[in-house]
Amino acid sequence: MATTNNNQNDACRGKAFSLPIKPLPGIVMENASPLSQNNINYMGNKQILKDHKIAFLCSRKCPADIILKSYDWAIAQREKGVCVISGFHSKIEKDVLHYLLKGAQPIILALARGLKKRLEPELKDALDKNRLLIATPFDEKVKRVTRETANQRNHLMAELADEIFIAYALPCGNIEKIITDISRTGKTISSFKTG
Repeated sequence: MATTNNNQNDACRGKAFSLPIKPLPGIVMENASPLSQNNINYMGNKQILKDHKIAFLCSRKCPADIILKSYDWAIAQREKGVCVISGFHSKIEKDVLHYLLKGAQPIILALARGLKKRLEPELKDALDKNRLLIATPFDEKVKRVTRETANQRNHLMAELADEIFIAYALPCGNIEKIITDISRTGKTISSFKTG
């Protein structure tokens, strides 16, 4: 089994990742994942689901220029009043959340675990101002984030979002793997311009 993974990793080395990915011909699906809106736990303002939403995804490891571009992107979304949905789990995603929380636009936090019992003060403040919705496909028994729960969370984000923004996807990484599923929804997938 390890040999297969090494061969897959070898096959991915040197591959470039580019967007947008076109949906498969003739396939347009309403949902990229088997998740049902009825199986999602929410905390906060569910009216935010009616807003236009952009999902923000970025691999944990990314080039420095992507980090700076992501900060600028977050500030631009904040200034335009765009609702961003993300897991805000990795360092770069937490930084993007920091910039978004300085605005007044709605935000959706998608968890890769059950709902939190205690919220950070900045999240509590956004919740109190009715500008935050926390969503998770997991019940309170799921306490730890794993690769599998993160993948399910990413599919939830893609399902709830109207369009997808990929700041960076590590070749052969988890985000690149779910892009194929996301592309089948027919939703717009965009990224930073390169070159």
